[in-house]
Amino acid sequence: MPIEIRKPTPDEQQQMRDWPIWEKEPSEFPWYYDEKETCLILEGDVTVESREQTVRFGPGDLVIFPQGLDCTWKISKAVRKHYQFG
Repeated sequence: MPIEIRKPTPDEQQQMRDWPIWEKEPSEFPWYYDEKETCLILEGDVTVESREQTVRFGPGDLVIFPQGLDCTWKISKAVRKHYQFG
């Protein structure tokens, strides 16, 4: 299942404001999604590589990572995001 990247609707943006925030400095690390994650990128520049695809995203992007995704995060500019699992 592919990683989905798009711009959020105004309703989605409003809803995501109440979600927790995660921050991470520039780094590279492996990650496995044991459940779906939806996030809104507030700051940063990130590339995520999996066997199936490589995607890059930044501020204003809504990103949906599917359950079962095995990937590597490459953060080139510190990231800050709202997120929700499930």
